[in-house]
Amino acid sequence: MSADHELAARLATEAGRLLLDVRTELADATAAERKDAGDKRAHAFLMTALATERPDDAVLSEEATEEEKANSTRLSADRVWIVDPLDGTREFGELGRDDWAVHVALWQSGELVAGAVALPAQGVTLATPTVAPPAAMPAAPRVIVSRTRPPAVALAVREALNGTLVEMGSAGAKVAAVVQGVADAYVHAGGQYEWDSAAPVAVARAAGLFTSRLDGSPLRYNQADVSMPDLIVCRPELADAVLAVTTEH
Repeated sequence: MSADHELAARLATEAGRLLLDVRTELADATAAERKDAGDKRAHAFLMTALATERPDDAVLSEEATEEEKANSTRLSADRVWIVDPLDGTREFGELGRDDWAVHVALWQSGELVAGAVALPAQGVTLATPTVAPPAAMPAAPRVIVSRTRPPAVALAVREALNGTLVEMGSAGAKVAAVVQGVADAYVHAGGQYEWDSAAPVAVARAAGLFTSRLDGSPLRYNQADVSMPDLIVCRPELADAVLAVTTEH
């Protein structure tokens, strides 16, 4: 299993370096052109690398075709890599922003068993099997939300905790912020998919953080329906207070 942890970290980091090169190469292009090139090149890199390194494993990627995503063979596979080659394409397209990520996770026999979240513009990769827990929590817990569309339930959690809001881009960057102690809770509603949260959740669990759906039920991966519309990632000491709000929504 250690080889899987190392592979997840290496591939996420290398895909991140590729994306930094794309940003440099297309610095004078439009944001849309940067985003499109980044998505395609990172996806191609990860698919080729996994086919080489783990030829017997299935792969679920955000950038796969709809036909590939619907391929039922992964549902009977023992091992499935769940990847998001570029999480936070909006932020990636904006030169100077560092809140975007690369996600590489491994699901095996019903559980996430390895994962890595690379934050290339920050020069950081967070990866299993162990991640240092976040530093001490401030008096006013920090609830991290989207900079463009914070969900009402997250605002309700912030109010219940007498906390403050932290705005950020990609899902991976948000979860990483909780892992790194920059924020204390991430509450999401309104739609995501398995590749948005698989690697971040694996890393969060390795740091001892609480993870669940808004109603407190477990997060399940490699499902026929890859929609993952809501989640909570927070410090364990905040879990009861957060769930008291989210279960009512």
